[in-house]
Amino acid sequence: MRFFQRGFKPVFSIIVTLGMGLIGLFVGLALREYFITSKTVPVFLTPFKDMQHALPAYMYYLVLAFCVIGLLIGSIIGQVSAQKLVEAGNALDQMSSRDKIAVILGTIIGVLISLVFIIFLSRAGWPGITLSILLSVAFIYLGVRATLGMKNEIPIWGPVKAEDVEENPTLNCKILDTNVIIDGRIADVCRTGFLEGTLYIPGFVLEELQHIADSADGLKRARGRRGLDILNTMQKELPLVVRTWDKSLDKSALNDEVDTKLVKLARALDGIIVTNDFNLNKVAALQGVQVLNVNELANALKPVVLPGETMMVGIVREGKDPEQGVAYLDDGTMIVVEDGARFMNTTQRVVVTSVLQTAQGKMIFARSSTEEESYGSDNASARNQQQRFDGQPAAGARRGDYSRSRTSKKI
Repeated sequence: MRFFQRGFKPVFSIIVTLGMGLIGLFVGLALREYFITSKTVPVFLTPFKDMQHALPAYMYYLVLAFCVIGLLIGSIIGQVSAQKLVEAGNALDQMSSRDKIAVILGTIIGVLISLVFIIFLSRAGWPGITLSILLSVAFIYLGVRATLGMKNEIPIWGPVKAEDVEENPTLNCKILDTNVIIDGRIADVCRTGFLEGTLYIPGFVLEELQHIADSADGLKRARGRRGLDILNTMQKELPLVVRTWDKSLDKSALNDEVDTKLVKLARALDGIIVTNDFNLNKVAALQGVQVLNVNELANALKPVVLPGETMMVGIVREGKDPEQGVAYLDDGTMIVVEDGARFMNTTQRVVVTSVLQTAQGKMIFARSSTEEESYGSDNASARNQQQRFDGQPAAGARRGDYSRSRTSKKI
């Protein structure tokens, strides 16, 4: 099996090259025999006939020249035909069993119809043989197309399976970017089942990942190897496809950058790009390509914090403004404590005053609960004094205007 995947292409190219070289050798020998035995030759072959008498060894050079020309033509044809056969084999490998049977049946039907014309046309010499070959190719193609179109209506190969009915295997496929593979969170997201459809890794993304893994920089090399390890794990657990649909990418885009190739391939496959790159997200959106950003998903899943809620946080550094302290939640959300500088490297209970949503995520502003309680107790004292003198509740007081205890969150 490994031979058909890797060794077929060079072996087939060598066989075709040698075969064309032999054909050139036979053509050269036939011409040599023709010049020796024939007394009259066409006008355009007269120079060759004259060279035979001027240089007796010329005919051997002619045979050698035809042999070399055959080898050169064979090397070119062999490479191209081997590549086409490998691509056809990859396409067959991706077909369902029903499609493969339909292709075989269509080929047989096309050959049988072609035989009727070959018998009569072969009597007309080379023109008839050429025409019969063209008709054979046309009938085989039409036979395959016809049987593929009727594959679900012909019940000779068993009931229709769900996977055989799918017309477009690339439908709703998710194309993964290099950054999101190295990030690693995409594997956990896929295991939860939130991403439907096939996961696809283009060949140029895999090559970029391999290039990063071979980098001389130790940090880049570690990130590249981490991405390759994540891909190996995902291939064992998830429906991961690699390189299969790269042929849908236009050949003019082969020299473009990776991000440009991703956008063009997503448009060709009608797929969705999965990334955490902010710039790629914007560029793809401008070109009408749907993008799933893992960072946006992470921000959307962060717990909701409301003003007035209390929580326990560890203040780890000073803020930009005087007397400010900075703390972080478990998910990385930054909390700015207005009077937190004096509580550096300690755990304090804080009260959320406001929440700011930015492009990078959420920022929470808070103050220490001791100051908040002091402020609240001063207001309560003022209201009690007004009620004692007036005999009525304070104007600012109303039902429910009291400090409500909340469940604290410890970080």
